[in-house]
Amino acid sequence: MSHQQSVESNQPVVFEERKAADGAVIAVARLNTPKALNALSLEMIRMLTPQLKSWAEDDRVRAVWIEAEGDKAFCAGGDIVALYRSMTEPKSGGGASAGETFFTEEYELDYMIHSYPKPVVCWGHGIVMGGGIGIMAGASHRIVTEASMLAMPESSIGLYPDVAAGWFLNRTPGRTGLFLGLTGARMNAADAIFVGLADRFIRHEVKAAVVADLTAHNWQGEDAFAVVGSVLRKHEDQSADALPESQVRAHFDEINRVTDADNLAKMVAQMKELAGGDGWLAKSTKPLAFASPTSLALCWQHLQNCRLDSLREVLDKELILSKNCLIKGEFAEGVRALLIDKDRQPRWRYASLEEMDSEWIDSFFQK
Repeated sequence: MSHQQSVESNQPVVFEERKAADGAVIAVARLNTPKALNALSLEMIRMLTPQLKSWAEDDRVRAVWIEAEGDKAFCAGGDIVALYRSMTEPKSGGGASAGETFFTEEYELDYMIHSYPKPVVCWGHGIVMGGGIGIMAGASHRIVTEASMLAMPESSIGLYPDVAAGWFLNRTPGRTGLFLGLTGARMNAADAIFVGLADRFIRHEVKAAVVADLTAHNWQGEDAFAVVGSVLRKHEDQSADALPESQVRAHFDEINRVTDADNLAKMVAQMKELAGGDGWLAKSTKPLAFASPTSLALCWQHLQNCRLDSLREVLDKELILSKNCLIKGEFAEGVRALLIDKDRQPRWRYASLEEMDSEWIDSFFQK
C-alpha cells in the first residue's frame, strides 16, 4: 500500500478512478466512516460536492459509482449529533449556524446528484436512512441488495422527512409516500423498488463483478446510460431469486385505507389502530405513539404544499423548514431524548395533534 493510499483511507470519503479497457474512467466515491454507519457530515458533503463537479466536467469519466465502506450501512442519515451541538451551543459571531450551513450544502449536493449529466450508480447496501436516501434518491441507477433497509424516521426526532422527500414521497404509488413519511416504516429492497426509491436488486456478493464488468466495457461511441443499464440488468437477472417480498405492495390497499381521512388527527388515529396487531403493518405504525406531533403535522403539510412543485422548489422550501426546525426546539429535544441523554422520554411541545396550535405549524414554513 502506498503512502498516498494509507493517508486517503483515513478520509471520511475516499475517491478512486478505475480505468476501463479503452481508457474511459469509472469514478468511485466511497463513504468511509463505517463505525458511524457512514453518517453524512458537513466535511463529507464538502468533499463530495467539488469532486462530483470535477468529474462532471472531465471527459474521461463516463460514470460515477457511489458506495460505502462496511457491510452495515450505506449511510444512516445526517450527522445529527453535530446538528444538536449547533442547536444547543452558543453561536460565536454573525453568519449562518453550522446547522444552517449543513442543510444548505446538503441540499445543493442532493440537487446536483439528481441533475447530474452522467450516470450515477448508487450501491445502497445495508441501512439507508434520511441523508443517505438524499444521496441515493437522485442517482440515475439505484441498487438495493438483500440487506438494504431504507427509512425516513425523522418524526421520531422532531424533524420531518427532508432531502427532497417533498418531491419523491409525492411520487410513490397511492398514498404510500405519506404513510412512509409519517411512520418512518422500514422498507426492504423490493419495497424500495415498488415505491420508486430504487431501480434494481442485485446481490451484494456480486458488487465487485459488476464493477469489473463496467471497467471491462468499451465505452467509445456508446451511450453511457445504456452501457450502465445493460451491465446492471445482466446482474439483476442473475439475482432475481433472492429478492424479498415487498411488504408495501402486499399491504397497499390497507395503507391507502388508513391514510384516507379528512384531517391528520383522524388519519393518525386510523393508522394507530393497526399497531395492535402483528406483522409489518403493526411494526410500522407503532412508532406513531412516540413520534413528535409537530413532526407529523410538518410532514403532512409539507407533502401537501409540494404536490405540484419542481425538485428545486421542494428543496428551497425544505431549507426554510429545516432552518426553522433548528431554532424552534422540537428537533433538539428529539435528538436529546434519543441520542444524547438516551432516556427516550422526549418532552414534545404538544402532547397530541388535537392540542396543537395551527399557528405553530404555519411558523415553520415562513422565512
